[in-house]
Amino acid sequence: PAAGAVAGAPARVERAAKARNAQIVEIPLAKLNSMGALTPDRPRSCIAEEYRMIKRPLIANIEGAGAAVVPNANLIMVTSALSGEGKTFTAINLAMSISMEEDRTVLLVDGDMAKANAGTLLGVAENARGLIDVLEHDNVGIEDVLLHTSIPNLRVIPAGLLHERATELLASESMRRLVHEL
Repeated sequence: PAAGAVAGAPARVERAAKARNAQIVEIPLAKLNSMGALTPDRPRSCIAEEYRMIKRPLIANIEGAGAAVVPNANLIMVTSALSGEGKTFTAINLAMSISMEEDRTVLLVDGDMAKANAGTLLGVAENARGLIDVLEHDNVGIEDVLLHTSIPNLRVIPAGLLHERATELLASESMRRLVHEL
């Protein structure tokens, strides 16, 4: 399971999502600050500097200016072998850091089906449709679940409703097509 940060979303999806999901998710900055997370109201904190060091080579890869050309460099997966190692914390902080760039928009996709709480930590309703719903239902697109936030350059796709076949859906052809579109 992973919580993923994706740099950007297709313009078509962005427009459709804005029209369908007019409500803006208010990011709970005080709550994130109390957890030690990076927030735009503390751009010079120690954690902000640490994530600047992490994001620079990632952005260089996205721009094709890294040490080697990386296919699909705008797709960044945050994962680990064990629960509790900080995947969600890292994905949120990395997304926040990249969203503070002048010309970057970040789409954070919560793909952690075991403990899908990135969306909740970011102020998304617990019962919100999300990634699993897109993968399971042909009539649900990413534009239906992509949420705009109070941070102008940050978008979120929550994990969605719990599903007994979540792992299989993440390994499905639908997921491959979704990743390709992103």
